[in-house]
Amino acid sequence: MKFKMLTVSLVCVVFAMVFALSAFAQELKPIKLPEPKLDANKSLAQALKERKTTREYAGANLSEQTLSNLLWAAFGINRPDLGKRTAPSALNWQEIDIYVSTTQGIYLYDPKGNTLIPVVSGDLRSLTYTQVDRFKDAPVNLVYVADMEKTGAEDARKNLLVAMDTGFVAENVYLYCASEGLPTGFRVSIPKEKLAQALKLRPTQMIMGAQSVGLPKNK
Repeated sequence: MKFKMLTVSLVCVVFAMVFALSAFAQELKPIKLPEPKLDANKSLAQALKERKTTREYAGANLSEQTLSNLLWAAFGINRPDLGKRTAPSALNWQEIDIYVSTTQGIYLYDPKGNTLIPVVSGDLRSLTYTQVDRFKDAPVNLVYVADMEKTGAEDARKNLLVAMDTGFVAENVYLYCASEGLPTGFRVSIPKEKLAQALKLRPTQMIMGAQSVGLPKNK
């Protein structure tokens, strides 16, 4: 009986170790992105002509360089001495955070360090849309979250200004994707309560929208 109990105990220990190692292996680590490099392959006029919403994506992942370029274009720091960004921000609130949902997990974009900070592991891209047939193949989904605490005192214009700030960031993504021939699509149809729980958002944080980015299908 003692031998059987000992055997059972050893099996439990082994399973516990395997589970712990598995969890450790799946733990996300910060990703230091390469310096953004944006080449003027197309004029602004041409990018505006080609700006559109696309709902078909190849399953391949974006390179880290492309991801760095994309996030910098979206809401990166273009004037380091002032900390100012590539998109306008009402009263310089800079209240918009970009969460990056990938096949590995969800990260928070840190523009100062040009780094992706781990939030939660696992492929949770399905929480960024409700239209499965349109966005399921997109390797990257940007989630725009407004931290209302940064907007200060109550203001009748607050929600409008935050929505405008979100739109500025999303349009930067549209123009970058048009210039690079990448498909993208913005939406507000999101299971926001489930996504907010997965992102571990505070009550003052509000999901404003999401935007898929990927590689062209059949290329």
